[in-house]
Amino acid sequence: MNFLNYPLSIFVLTFLLMWLTGWVGARLNQRRQALADEDIRTDFYTVQAATLTLLGLIIGFSFSMATGRYDLRKSYEEAEANAIGTEYVRADLLPPDEASLVRALLKNYTAQRLRFYTSRNWDDIDKIRSDTAAVQDKLWAAVAPGANAQPTPIRALTVSGMNDVLNSEGYAQAAWWNRIPVGAWCLMFAIALYSNYLLGFGSKKPRARLLMVLPLVVAVAFFLIADIDSPRGGVIRVHPQNLESLSAGLK
Repeated sequence: MNFLNYPLSIFVLTFLLMWLTGWVGARLNQRRQALADEDIRTDFYTVQAATLTLLGLIIGFSFSMATGRYDLRKSYEEAEANAIGTEYVRADLLPPDEASLVRALLKNYTAQRLRFYTSRNWDDIDKIRSDTAAVQDKLWAAVAPGANAQPTPIRALTVSGMNDVLNSEGYAQAAWWNRIPVGAWCLMFAIALYSNYLLGFGSKKPRARLLMVLPLVVAVAFFLIADIDSPRGGVIRVHPQNLESLSAGLK
C-alpha cells in the first residue's frame, strides 16, 4: 500500500506531527532560555526566515511537479480517445467481416479504458490491465494477418492506426506511474518539521492556537499536492470525458 495515495491521511499526519514538533520546540526554549541574548535571537530569526523561505520554495516546486503530471495524464487521455476514434473510422477500409470484428473489439477496448480511468479500487487494477492486454492482443490479431497476406497501402494505414491505439495506452500508463519521487516527499516533510520546530523554539510565549497556524497551512498544501499527484486516491482526478464522448458516439 502506497501511503501517498491517501491525501487525507497525509493531511492529518502532517498537521499532528508539525504541531507536536512546534510545541516541543516551544517547551525547550522556555526551559533553557536559549534565545535570551539579543544577538543570538537576531541570528536565529535569520535562520528561521531562510528555512521558511526554503520550505515555501520546495512546496511551490512540488506543486508545479504535481500539476505538470496531472496535465500530462489529461493529454494522454485525449490522445487515447483520438487514436481509438481514428482507427474506428479506418475500419471502413477493411473487408466487411474484418471491419465488423475490429469495430466490436474497439468498443470493448474503449470500455476497458474507461474502467481504467474511473476505477478507484486498487485491487481491481490488475484485473483491468489483464483484460485490456487481452483485448489488445485480439485487436492486433484482427489486422496483422490481413496485412501480411495483402501488404497494400490501405492495410498499412489500418495497421499504423492500430499501432497508435496500442502505443497510446502505454504512454497513458507511464504517465500514471510518473509521480513525485518519495525522496522529494521525505525532504519536503523534513524541512516542514524543522521549520515548525524553529517557529516554536523562537516563540516568546507559546500558545497552542498560534502554533497550529503553520501546521494547518502546510498540511493543506501537502494535501493539495498529494491529491493532484494521486491518480486514483484524490478528489482531483482526470475525468475521461473524451473517452466517454467517444464511447457514446460508438454506441
